[in-house]
Amino acid sequence: MEAITIKPVIIKDNYQVISNMMHELHVHERSLFDKTAAWNDIEVTYMRHITTMQEECEGTCLVAYLNDVPTGFIFGYVEDQDDSRIEVYLGKELYVSDGYVAKEARGKGIYRQLNLELERIYIAKGIRRICRFTMVNNTRMRSIMKGEGYVVTRLLYEKWL
Repeated sequence: MEAITIKPVIIKDNYQVISNMMHELHVHERSLFDKTAAWNDIEVTYMRHITTMQEECEGTCLVAYLNDVPTGFIFGYVEDQDDSRIEVYLGKELYVSDGYVAKEARGKGIYRQLNLELERIYIAKGIRRICRFTMVNNTRMRSIMKGEGYVVTRLLYEKWL
């Protein structure tokens, strides 16, 4: 029987585990969008960014272990909204910036469990709005998000010159 456990981790104390999964996430994102930077080019600065967000913006990194092997993660942090926003909601929001489950572990509900635990943590802190991005052609993630009650509210258009 496969045992799935989810544990919060400090990114800087688990740098290599998180970086390895981030690398795989970027490989996948690059397959969806060729302008995605190579992980080797951004690893140091991106890992510094998420470490800072964890330390300074109430960030949480959860790692899923399948039979005690790290197999997925999710990371989010709190953003303060100011009165320049056009939405009705002006409180703090959770921004889910990254998440990944290893190919061999997909289809077991691991990402859903990670997402639900992250939501539980921040709902307990009073967060009432969660924002996240995904590639438009990442149909698997879009399906997961729709199934979890997320709705598309904006589309980002880009023109590369």
